[in-house]
Amino acid sequence: SGAPRTTGPDDHLRDLILQVLFTNPGERVNLPEFGAGVHQLVFAPNGNALRSSAQFLISTNLQRWLGDRINVNQVGITSVPGEEEAVVIEIVYTVLATQQRQNLQVQL
Repeated sequence: SGAPRTTGPDDHLRDLILQVLFTNPGERVNLPEFGAGVHQLVFAPNGNALRSSAQFLISTNLQRWLGDRINVNQVGITSVPGEEEAVVIEIVYTVLATQQRQNLQVQL
């Protein structure tokens, strides 16, 4: 019909979370510290140290940039044994406006 499509509040919030996850620090000129840059996880050696540092990186970036909208409850990073090149990020968060608990899974 030619009219722009919009998303609901939950989908918009998920889009914002994905934006934080996939933007590399330094990619935005006016916000050089914005982003977690999770694409780099695919090229890093998979192990407990990577998972711990990635969990910290993701949770602190989400709290910093979206802390007025969500409360991050848990960040989990897993991979299937034998398929370590695929990383699954699971984020459990609470929407502050509605106090609803949401879950988002992203596979890299």
